[in-house]
Amino acid sequence: MVEKKKKASYDASSIQVLEGLEPVRKRPGMYIGGTSTEGLHHLVWEVVDNTIDEAMAGYCDTVRIILEKDDIVRVQDNGRGIPVEIHPKTKKSTLETVLTVLHAGGKFGGEESGYKVSGGLHGVGVSVVNALSEWVHVEVCRDGKKWVQEYKRGKPTGQVKAIGKAKNTGTTITFKPDKDIFPDTSFSYKKIINHLRQQAYLTKGIKILIEDYRDVESDKESYKIKRYAFQFDAGIISFVKFLNRGKVVRNIAPVYVEKTIDNVDVEVSLQYTDSYKEHLYAFANNVYNPEGGMHVTGFRTALTRVLNDYAKKNNLIKEKEGGLTAEDMREGLTAVISIKLPEPQFEGQTKAKLGNSEARGIVSAATAEGVNEYLEKNPKDARAILDKCLLTVRARIAARAAKDAVLRKGALEGMTLPGKLADCTTRKAEESEVYIVEGDSAGGSAKQGRDRQFQAILPIRGKLVNVEKTGLDKIIKSETLKPIIIALGAGIGETLDLSKLRYHKIIIMADADVDGSHIRTLLLTFFYRYFEKMVTDGHVYIAQPPLFQVKKGKQVYYVYTEEEKNKLVAKLTGKKVEQVKEIGSEEEKEEKFAGISLQRYKGLGEMNPEQLWDTTMNPETRKMLQVTIEDAEAADRIFDILMGSDVAPRRHFIQTHAKDVANLDV
Repeated sequence: MVEKKKKASYDASSIQVLEGLEPVRKRPGMYIGGTSTEGLHHLVWEVVDNTIDEAMAGYCDTVRIILEKDDIVRVQDNGRGIPVEIHPKTKKSTLETVLTVLHAGGKFGGEESGYKVSGGLHGVGVSVVNALSEWVHVEVCRDGKKWVQEYKRGKPTGQVKAIGKAKNTGTTITFKPDKDIFPDTSFSYKKIINHLRQQAYLTKGIKILIEDYRDVESDKESYKIKRYAFQFDAGIISFVKFLNRGKVVRNIAPVYVEKTIDNVDVEVSLQYTDSYKEHLYAFANNVYNPEGGMHVTGFRTALTRVLNDYAKKNNLIKEKEGGLTAEDMREGLTAVISIKLPEPQFEGQTKAKLGNSEARGIVSAATAEGVNEYLEKNPKDARAILDKCLLTVRARIAARAAKDAVLRKGALEGMTLPGKLADCTTRKAEESEVYIVEGDSAGGSAKQGRDRQFQAILPIRGKLVNVEKTGLDKIIKSETLKPIIIALGAGIGETLDLSKLRYHKIIIMADADVDGSHIRTLLLTFFYRYFEKMVTDGHVYIAQPPLFQVKKGKQVYYVYTEEEKNKLVAKLTGKKVEQVKEIGSEEEKEEKFAGISLQRYKGLGEMNPEQLWDTTMNPETRKMLQVTIEDAEAADRIFDILMGSDVAPRRHFIQTHAKDVANLDV
């Protein structure tokens, strides 16, 4: 029986009322998803979204994002400028209202309120940025004047005031994230570029400029400024071509559909490649919907129907082959779906899925009309698309018996675990982790050094199959990949069920050299192609073995990069980094220098079990990288280049990166 606690006072005074932007500072995760690096960058997206909304409304064509020292970001546009006159409801300047009041914006009343469509559904964007910043400076040019106001942690430090004349219009917002909110306030140039490239594709014609001044110390160092610019007049057609760069494409000219139905703008572009995986990106009002939604359902329905009709009308499919299924259409498909609608209904705060039921029929109608028109006007490309789909159909029919035998008749399910798997003791999947280790030597050290309670070791040996050119029926017979599938226990393909996953941490552990990088890339591509949900759910990791062991007396240090080694040796010897750069640069030998003993590890097998545990496997001391879908896509991209059919991109990649390989074993 639960013992009741003594009654505490619970009256009107117990109810806390947070005013203004206090709720945002109290619970930032409710507004930006958290205070990690993702949440930090969300501040930039919120400000940029406003400029994109101006562009979609036809009032802005240039956006400039500047990264300055001390984690300061400036976003500048040439839109209409935020209104500054007194707001009828708040009795304050509209500018101050937008920056300090949640759900204040021109995004709720359709065109009469300022915007026909908007990505910022909740209208909390800029005010949230203001709340979570140490300070914000806003400059507005409109009505022939330049207006400014400053804020500190969400509160204005003074009134909106005019400071001079202005010839043009636009808004500039400069902010510094609050270190009391964010543990790390350093912005990623690469992350910002990738996001803004996507926005530029989706808003054709807009010019987006990114400039990074963080490495510049003086006016004479302008060469250190990093600059990037995006402008895509072809919009999502360029997006599809970008996604397919380096791949062998079936239809040379991507399909492009642009229709407006019932006040909803629909854009679709698609192209088929020779790969096995589908790459589909869906957006509503420029917001990415990773889980799809009604617009994706409408697209798939229409594409299946139109391609089936065309194949039958032109006698391209045999009666015994039946018809094309939705799954047959997905293999090798790269597609971008972008719709803009007045009242988007997203499922969840992260807007992962579009729920508007009307979007299904609208996108279906637009896709059907546009794709059918393309097929009729481009018979050669139409035939190339259908040949790819029919190849999938015939492979599906030919492989069905083999796949049934492997997948449904016990070759995976119920089969004994691989003989080389050293399993862990616990049967709680959420506590278990499996190390996939290349080579018997490293596997032996890992087995001896592990914690048997929760760590399993699976050594793999032999050539990994080229998943770029291999169907599922051959994947599940592979002597290197089949043990992984069996050990994980979740099935593959049609039988994939992550609730049966035996380990919630799947850790790829390979040597810190060129061969190890190759193994990691192959395995990452395998997981991305056939276990994408494992990656998106955060189950896949990469172990980080050290590159050097540094000893001074009884003190032992492990470092993971050349740069870390140089800094540590310099610190221990009292010398400058430049003086110790060459120490330990040769992989084979152990060097001694000024009382320092330094060893470079050529591979995991060179570490004894205790060292491997201390550096790479002990949860208290190890470093691991959790694989994101972006990491897996990057591996997929590299694998396309290195193992695909197109020679030119591979030659260019090797020529570009050959200089980066310092010590290559031949």
